Amino acid sequence: MKKIIYDDLNELVKAVAVDKNKGKRIVLANGCFDVIHVGHVRYLEAAAELGDVLIVAVNDDTSTSRLKGAGRPLVPQSERAEIVSALRPVDYVLVFGDDTVDEIIKEIKPDFHAKGTDYEAEGVPEFDTAEGVGCKTVIVGDKKDHSSTDLIEKIKRG
Repeated sequence: MKKIIYDDLNELVKAVAVDKNKGKRIVLANGCFDVIHVGHVRYLEAAAELGDVLIVAVNDDTSTSRLKGAGRPLVPQSERAEIVSALRPVDYVLVFGDDTVDEIIKEIKPDFHAKGTDYEAEGVPEFDTAEGVGCKTVIVGDKKDHSSTDLIEKIKRG
């Protein structure tokens, strides 16, 4: 399958419908992915193990700045999406502008919504939305020992 980067949710919904019609289980993961590190890779590898198709929703520049603060992102959305799409477990990438993936969950209705270990399932902002469409929220990846923010600070300190 050729990996495609979408910026239009409706186009992604059409593509995923083909996978669903083939009986494939759909997994949604999301994040800013500003400075990619091993924690991101482990998160996405674990998310991919939940199903057959992994969609990664990448926050656009505006929402990343709202979520992470002034001066972020360091890497523009088009480059972050391209980097994420190059990772082996990823099938589709969607660049989106909201602070949560509630709307994406409502439209795609994935089988699983994967979040990192810095969350507990019931504390995930989209938990109720996911549950409402029959999507299971699952916590995956390694212990939260890595962050882009920490890596950026380490680089600044030299």
